[in-house]
Amino acid sequence: MLDRRDARRMRRREGLHAAWEGFIVLLVCVNLTLIVFDSLFAVDPLRATLERLAPDFAAWYDSRIHARFALIDLGFVAIFVADVLLGWIVSIAERRYRHWYYYPFAHWYDVLGCIPLAGLRWLRALRLVSLLIRLQRLGLIDVRRWDSYQFLNQYYQRFLDELSNRVMVKMFSRLQQEIGTSHDLAERLVQEVIRPRKQRLLDDLSLRLQAMLEAGYRDNRGAIEGYVGGLIHQALRDNAEMRNLRRLPLGGRVADSLDGALADIAARLIQAAVAGLRGPQFQALAQRLSEQLFEAWLSQGEQSDLALEELLVDIIEVLKQQIVERQWSGFVGPEPAEPL
Repeated sequence: MLDRRDARRMRRREGLHAAWEGFIVLLVCVNLTLIVFDSLFAVDPLRATLERLAPDFAAWYDSRIHARFALIDLGFVAIFVADVLLGWIVSIAERRYRHWYYYPFAHWYDVLGCIPLAGLRWLRALRLVSLLIRLQRLGLIDVRRWDSYQFLNQYYQRFLDELSNRVMVKMFSRLQQEIGTSHDLAERLVQEVIRPRKQRLLDDLSLRLQAMLEAGYRDNRGAIEGYVGGLIHQALRDNAEMRNLRRLPLGGRVADSLDGALADIAARLIQAAVAGLRGPQFQALAQRLSEQLFEAWLSQGEQSDLALEELLVDIIEVLKQQIVERQWSGFVGPEPAEPL
């Protein structure tokens, strides 16, 4: 029952909103038509032509509308101001924006269109924007399908892309200058960026080392075992005691058996070592080695600081070149437009 009531209230609210939007759209059309007609009526040749073609209407419009145009326009402006205030209140109640004062900035075209000063009458052309947005919101038109909108949006996106590229290049250039003049930058990077992520970096280094050893042994198992077996065979051939053993009766068979046994033991040791990479002992060893390497890498010194600063400058330079290479010719088309 409550769901039906909520749905009914929502439909009623949407209906009222659509009716009010339609009413404002009608007022905007009437007001814009009146502004254009009154501006043309103020031109003497056009006014004289109208008086010659329709003298009664010209006299009536001159005395009833043109003479009171400022007051009539204030009536429209009052309704538009009420529309802005009402929309502002609804946006606050529905929490459409993060802060309550965002609404006038998001609907700047409506706010500027409410200025009634005659010297700023050109701002009322912004009501065309409001009119299009309201018609889009009501579903009566789809501006994004218009060729003119796509054309303007394409060059608007190009302008934003070029502007953002120039800002980024300027920012990177200033950052390079800051790196060259700030001698404590390397130390700040170490203390504020790298050291807080020490454990995560060590864990990642241990996992990478483990994965590298496992993959290397898996892909080259035959070559590794053959290499180790060859070393054992060569060591036994070069050993004087083994040469003397081969001179004895059945000594060659014993030496060959010993050679094969040692090669098999070495292969089993390698397999056991690789299988134990996931064990706690190897994990502890890898952790200690990684930590020692980490501390040695972070040891502060004039040469290490200079190398780090040069590395940062070169990285930023590569980023700058990547941005500079993005020219207007590389723009393939407008990005998808945001819904109005």
